[in-house]
Amino acid sequence: MTSEDIQTYVDELLTQIKETTDTKVTREELEQQITKFLEYGVPIDHAKQTLLKKYGNPTTPQTPNQRTLIIDLQPNQTNITLLSKIININQREITTKVETKTIYYGILADESGTIPFTAWKDFNLEKGDVLEITNAYLREWQGDIRINLGDRTNINKTDATKLQDTTIEPREYKIKDLRPGLGAIELTARILDTQKRDVTINDETKQVISGTLADDTGKAQYSAWHDFKLKNGDVIKITGGYVKTWKGIPQITIDENVTVEKQPANTITPKDITTHTYQLHELIDKRGALDIQTTGTIIEIKPGSGLINRCPTCNRVLQNTTCTLHGDVQPKPDLRLKLIIDDGTGSITAILDRNVTEKLLGQTLQDLQQQTKQHDNQTLLNTITKQFFSHQIQLQGNALGDEFGTTIIAQNATLNDLNITQQTEKIIQELEDL
Repeated sequence: MTSEDIQTYVDELLTQIKETTDTKVTREELEQQITKFLEYGVPIDHAKQTLLKKYGNPTTPQTPNQRTLIIDLQPNQTNITLLSKIININQREITTKVETKTIYYGILADESGTIPFTAWKDFNLEKGDVLEITNAYLREWQGDIRINLGDRTNINKTDATKLQDTTIEPREYKIKDLRPGLGAIELTARILDTQKRDVTINDETKQVISGTLADDTGKAQYSAWHDFKLKNGDVIKITGGYVKTWKGIPQITIDENVTVEKQPANTITPKDITTHTYQLHELIDKRGALDIQTTGTIIEIKPGSGLINRCPTCNRVLQNTTCTLHGDVQPKPDLRLKLIIDDGTGSITAILDRNVTEKLLGQTLQDLQQQTKQHDNQTLLNTITKQFFSHQIQLQGNALGDEFGTTIIAQNATLNDLNITQQTEKIIQELEDL
């Protein structure tokens, strides 16, 4: 059972206890007691019933909640009642410590707006369904909220006429302003690349066309579930698309209900598309972005840097010669740097692969392997630390965000130390101009 599941049960208990009694109990107390029950193998339903008997009165009838509009939802709200329509729905498998399970995710809409949702069980939901939902709850992560549908959630498919018109007037966006859950977006962008692949959904094979598009503010990924005959270099206007994210990177979904119109090629030219520079706090706030540039000071070379060995099958980093999935394997040598950089506004992790690291060090993997025949990897890391620690580095690559923070996967890196004399003269000149 995941921590997400435990938090869901805590939310449910807190809601029921609050509605049936004045007993004071904290979230931490309930979490500790549920965890203890689970460690002793007590079924979760029995554990919840025991805690309700201890702190509340489970036989007291609950007053049904009034419907909440999506626009009025608040972070960490529980026991939510909604009337909404499924705009899109997808499924994927996740692996926890004890099992692999299928979850369903997508976007819900009502007459007030849209919001992402995650269903932690199969409610037999389909795109276009109008749903009466009770006992849903909200989760917030880095400013974004998402509806969660769990074990206690009740869902009833109902007549579409019960819901007022969910048609939302398309709103124009730039790529830099995209965020998950946006629906009915209007976006003009240039197609940078396209790939076709087959995916299987509910035993049906479909072709999806994906790639990268860009405007003058940034780049995003897209997935087209209808063949709009897109080609590299096309400038298109998307009306009615919706936005998801993967590790903080915007992903625009367009299907047969979306309008795609080709625009004159000079609407967005290749010269308009540039690599944008961000301060680190901006990347932390955005969580993810494609093809960015940033500069910071190296304040740590993290463990796991230098010469490493990977599994030849799954590419995982090995402990000695053992892969957690494939057991003892023939190691595949590799090289990388894991850095912490700071620019005064924030700090993030940067990962430099073999090619970028070789360029930065001015030595190849084979050169470094020869050196470690005489010295160990720790000696190499000490040398790297002396060479790079406290130096300024400029990175270009993709920023990815997850529950552990923001990480730059570098595609290029250069040391960019300040010229103290020039900087001093510049500051003096700025002061004289005041």
